Amino acid sequence: MGILDSLAGEVLSQFSGSNHPEGMLDAVTTMLNDPKTGGLQGLVTTFEQGGMGGVIASWIGTGANQSISAEQIQAVLGSEQVQAIASRLGLNTQDVAGHLAQLLPQVVDKLTPGGSIPDAGGGLGAALGGLFGRS
Repeated sequence: MGILDSLAGEVLSQFSGSNHPEGMLDAVTTMLNDPKTGGLQGLVTTFEQGGMGGVIASWIGTGANQSISAEQIQAVLGSEQVQAIASRLGLNTQDVAGHLAQLLPQVVDKLTPGGSIPDAGGGLGAALGGLFGRS
């Protein structure tokens, strides 16, 4: 078992039995693995442009993760992206933003254990695919 498989297993075990709605982890996976938005690096850029670069940097870094509110998530990601997830899952946007505020820091933190973003050559995609049982 490779290091990314181990990492994926660790992240998944932390979310087992969580109170997040079905499909929420898949939505996070899709967001972080979407080439149209630039994947994890694109998310970092979005946060930086939204004035929240320090917050996402704390998730990537090796120190404590800064928290983020549902309102900040909506402001940074944009209502359209949050609404798209909400529609797909049959939830309201406030609930989705709240779940994203809880999940994104943990997932980003676990996917960047060395304090840096995995290279786009498959590291992140493989970790995310393994994390949610996809190849």
